Amino acid sequence: MAHGFALLGERVELTVIGNTGDDLELHGLQISPDLDTVMYTLAGLANETTGWGVTGETWSAAGMLETYGEPTWFKLGDRDLATHIARTARLRASERLTTATGALAQALGVAATILPMSDEQVRTKIRTTDGWLDFQEYFVRHGHADEVLEVRFDGIDDAHATAEVVDAIESADLIVVAPSNPFLSVAPILALRGVLDALHAAAAQTIAVSPVVGGGALRGPAADIMRSMGTAPGATGIAEHYATRYPGLVDVLLIDNADAGEFDAVNAHGIMPAMADIVIPDESRRRQLAREILRICGLATD
Repeated sequence: MAHGFALLGERVELTVIGNTGDDLELHGLQISPDLDTVMYTLAGLANETTGWGVTGETWSAAGMLETYGEPTWFKLGDRDLATHIARTARLRASERLTTATGALAQALGVAATILPMSDEQVRTKIRTTDGWLDFQEYFVRHGHADEVLEVRFDGIDDAHATAEVVDAIESADLIVVAPSNPFLSVAPILALRGVLDALHAAAAQTIAVSPVVGGGALRGPAADIMRSMGTAPGATGIAEHYATRYPGLVDVLLIDNADAGEFDAVNAHGIMPAMADIVIPDESRRRQLAREILRICGLATD
């Protein structure tokens, strides 16, 4: 979704607030998967086949780590490894994660501003039938196959949104909640001290893009988690989630044309529904959806 807006060029001044609840430390390195996926995508370096990592990757370091008996279930390619080395060096030199993220993105020629939600550590934990797991153990090591019974964000009480995040929200002309998993990717950001206050104070409209189409997730375990959390997987369930947990936050919910039958049910939750083709597998469709969102919100640039 961020890529779609970036493809509109200078007509849009884009800021992306990224979830850091998925971050982890591995091989002594600080890894920020969500921030990096956004950064690689906006830099034109993303591996479109896997949905993570860098295109044209090589795996020499991973092979050597395996030889040494080190864990390799979370695969780090050679080019990706350089990102984590550079980030970790900056953090050990007492740079903020916000500053380090900006420097890495600038080095890759990213025009958009990428902001971590917080400079303090927050870690998403998932409770399954086997107990509590770190997010990446659940998502990568277990292939998000476990039933999710509960989600918590360790460190959330001691963390707060950065001044840059609050300013970006309060000064925005439009706020878009991307079609990310509402429980795992969006919720950590909204749980941060200062974020909801800034969103409610913002003059801009907030439009959320549904992460489910026809009852199935666009990517990842969103639909399965909705079921395990007692919410029907669909556009209506997404509307219910945002309306119940974050009253007054979302003004418009963008749902897929395939879910037109849920239009009235979404509206019944006090959120205005809008429809479009929200499956965006290529650059053309991403750009088109970004333009459609601007049109729906009265900010069309052409």
